[in-house]
Amino acid sequence: MTKLVDIATQHDSASTTVMIVESHAELGTLWQRHLERLGMDVARVATQDAAIGLLSEKSFDIIVLDLILDEGSALAVADYADYRQPDARVVFVTNTSFFSDGSIFSHSANVRAFLPSTTPPDDLAAVVEHYGSDRH
Repeated sequence: MTKLVDIATQHDSASTTVMIVESHAELGTLWQRHLERLGMDVARVATQDAAIGLLSEKSFDIIVLDLILDEGSALAVADYADYRQPDARVVFVTNTSFFSDGSIFSHSANVRAFLPSTTPPDDLAAVVEHYGSDRH
């Protein structure tokens, strides 16, 4: 019975598409590796322009989005995703106290989670898997 559940979970994850928008390459790469280990199709970009360009070309189930980007605005990316791909779910990560009161959920309709960027990669992957698996 457990094997059937594991296989079903792996199947759902295999079809989950994820875009990571993270300015710090080493952190983005770490998250990407963890998500790919779960069988997810992961694209990684570092800027608002790159994220918007990719959202114009490819559909995503989940967007892991650092609230503070070196180039551009994460909220602009979330807004564009809400317009272009309204079913895409956003998981914000941050190393700041901005929106620590939970108000980020009122600024962007597609936000599903708000995590510190220090969240262990396995935990972030579990959150992504959770929000991606109920889409399929």
